[in-house]
Amino acid sequence: MALVAGIDSSTQSCKVVVCDTATGEVVREGRAPHPDGTETDPAHWWSALVRASSGLLDDVAAVSVAGQQHGMVVVDEHGDVVRPALLWNDSRSAGAARDLVDELGGPAAWAGAVGNVPVASLTVSKLRWLAEHEPANTARAHGVMLPHDWLTWRLGGARHAPTTDRGDASGTGYWSPASGAYRTDLLALALGREIDVPRVAAPAEAVGHTPEGTVIAPGTGDNMGAALGLGLRPGDAVLSLGTSGTVFAVHERATHDPGGAVCGFADATGRYLPLVCTLNAARVLVATATLLGTDADGLDALALAARPGADGLVLLPYLDGERTPELPHATGSLHGLRRANMRPENIARAAVEGMLCGLADGLAALTANGVGIERVLLVGGGAASAAVRAVAPYLLDVPVEVPPAAEYVARGAARQAAWALSGGTEPPEWPLGAPGAATSGTAGGPAADPGVGARVREAYAEYRGSLHGG
Repeated sequence: MALVAGIDSSTQSCKVVVCDTATGEVVREGRAPHPDGTETDPAHWWSALVRASSGLLDDVAAVSVAGQQHGMVVVDEHGDVVRPALLWNDSRSAGAARDLVDELGGPAAWAGAVGNVPVASLTVSKLRWLAEHEPANTARAHGVMLPHDWLTWRLGGARHAPTTDRGDASGTGYWSPASGAYRTDLLALALGREIDVPRVAAPAEAVGHTPEGTVIAPGTGDNMGAALGLGLRPGDAVLSLGTSGTVFAVHERATHDPGGAVCGFADATGRYLPLVCTLNAARVLVATATLLGTDADGLDALALAARPGADGLVLLPYLDGERTPELPHATGSLHGLRRANMRPENIARAAVEGMLCGLADGLAALTANGVGIERVLLVGGGAASAAVRAVAPYLLDVPVEVPPAAEYVARGAARQAAWALSGGTEPPEWPLGAPGAATSGTAGGPAADPGVGARVREAYAEYRGSLHGG
């Protein structure tokens, strides 16, 4: 039995799974936490990877890393890290993003160039922030990598030149999925000069070996890893509820959304992965449970005891600012409060509906950009919520399925490692397993009438519009 390893280096932790190349079955796994915050020394990622993989990798034939997207790892001419990495959820570069959009001629110019409009999370915006605020570190900068690039390079003992893949590169703001090439002019626009960037490897290329001789696959971004792990096909969309919320789907063509809601990413197979991201997802539920003095199960019970629409309560859940819509300095707000509806169960229901409304808008943005969606797969920590599973179908207005709980990002990385090992033209077919029961209607009472989802989303849109000022 040949074994491969997949590594998910996420915002919060490092997860490692070791899989059978023939079946995808997980034979062993490990994890270790990352420090909290929006910037960190990449050495912490490496330390967590070493702890999480201790005793797991001795007999694996290939390994791959899927990492959190967009993070900025700047290195000097010796490969030493210049400053703590800025993570995707660091919003200090919001002003830099707006300046870059204006300097190139507006959102449509950026969407046409690289499929993305700069926001605070993109690497290109963080490089501009660096140039404006840390001139000494900018002068030392010789190269820039993404988190997964840096870990892949370290796995090889830093003996090979840094590499990346088209999926993660497509989230930088200076690589074009449509042309398959770097836009070094945009890199220079951000930083004031060009610096080294990793070579973009082919999807199943072996980019090097560990000092022990294990094959290293290119790796990818976490969302691209999840798509591989789930075996996504055209017509499928994923709604992932973790630290952030994402909606994404495999597509055959590069997308260009001048409005900036849809990120025109590439995937890890040679196709494309248009995606919408919100900053606020499962943590909205955790924060609401804390507010109400309960836990996850208690929040579910409260939310399911309320009627759809929460008797008029609407939560705009921008607790950490927001990326989509682009409101980096926004705060959460509860609307429609009246004495008659000011009850814990309505607040709980409004939290679930508000979190999902932002992602329902993301699903609508994908379809508006020509992405056909026939079903939604609900994954991530938030998918464990009974209230989320009940509310999602009527808000999304599309069949919703809950696959078996698994580390899909790490599984996708392992699948890529198996692909690099096999040398095939497509990744190996790994059965996903029987999905959880398809969810439909609502829970906690009679089935919702057909228009309830539209009314909830209209109320959300009205209050969101007032926040925008129109």
